[in-house]
Amino acid sequence: MTTPPPPCCTPSRGAGPTRLLDLPSVRPAGPPDGMVLLPGGDFLMGTDDAEARPGDGEGPIRPVRLDPFLIDACAVTNDRFAAFVADTGYRTDAERFGWSYVFAGFLPARLRSGTTRPQQTPWWCGVPGAAWNRPEGDGSDTAGRGDHPAVHVSWHDADAYATWAGKRLPTEAEWEYAARGGLEQARYPWGDDLDPDGEYRCNIWRGTFPSRNTAADGYRGTAPVDAFPPNGFGLHNMSGNVWEWCADWWTTDHDPGRPSANPAGPATGSAKVIRGGSHMCHKSYCNRYRVAARSSNTPDSSSGHAGFRCARDAPPVRPR
Repeated sequence: MTTPPPPCCTPSRGAGPTRLLDLPSVRPAGPPDGMVLLPGGDFLMGTDDAEARPGDGEGPIRPVRLDPFLIDACAVTNDRFAAFVADTGYRTDAERFGWSYVFAGFLPARLRSGTTRPQQTPWWCGVPGAAWNRPEGDGSDTAGRGDHPAVHVSWHDADAYATWAGKRLPTEAEWEYAARGGLEQARYPWGDDLDPDGEYRCNIWRGTFPSRNTAADGYRGTAPVDAFPPNGFGLHNMSGNVWEWCADWWTTDHDPGRPSANPAGPATGSAKVIRGGSHMCHKSYCNRYRVAARSSNTPDSSSGHAGFRCARDAPPVRPR
């Protein structure tokens, strides 16, 4: 099955036109700041966990082999995205469409009542003016959130930023390998317990979804990109906080028969893979903050809980 599932926790604009971008690419001479070099090699991708979502294609468990690569230790922040926009004059899909999805609980009643809501996910409001620099619509801004992940960013926008930065989006296999932090088949980047010894390790929905978020982990909305301890590879917030775009088109057809080297997903599709879950994920409804969990959205969709981090091919090893 290659058809993406109906939107659950990630509202979609629907299939949109392909965007052709012509932006300058800045190629750093050495490993860019804030990136971690991962060794690659063999790992087991996917899961047969009883908590896997039916139809999401989390399994079967399959061997994958990856070349070494670099990946951002943190999601791209508002400050970094602002630098990209200032340098290129880039306009995001949300700005072009004139609206984006905002969680109803972050809006005053006067705005909630006048917005369009998806039938399947009525806690999302299509807010005029909402964009990366106006996260809750006109009158809002990112003041005090410079170190929070840039949101209301579509796949097109993330890809454009990555090109400008001399990077690329990670493949889904690279993303999962990175999220696992060197642990084999653990449920989370730090192990199998969500809150080991009562310690919060990620920013997710705490309470009763969607009516009450206790914010017991410290955050109702997004958190700083390095808010929680890193995993074994030194990467922050691979679970929760914001969904992260991957390079791959969505598919649930996985071949467990033999090792796959550097898989990159189908050549075409209608939706792109997103990974990691967000601050709006709760076990009762979404439960996609596990490292093997996955979902998708159309490349032009944006919302207040979707961001990204970048990857880059590792530089070749010079013989001594």
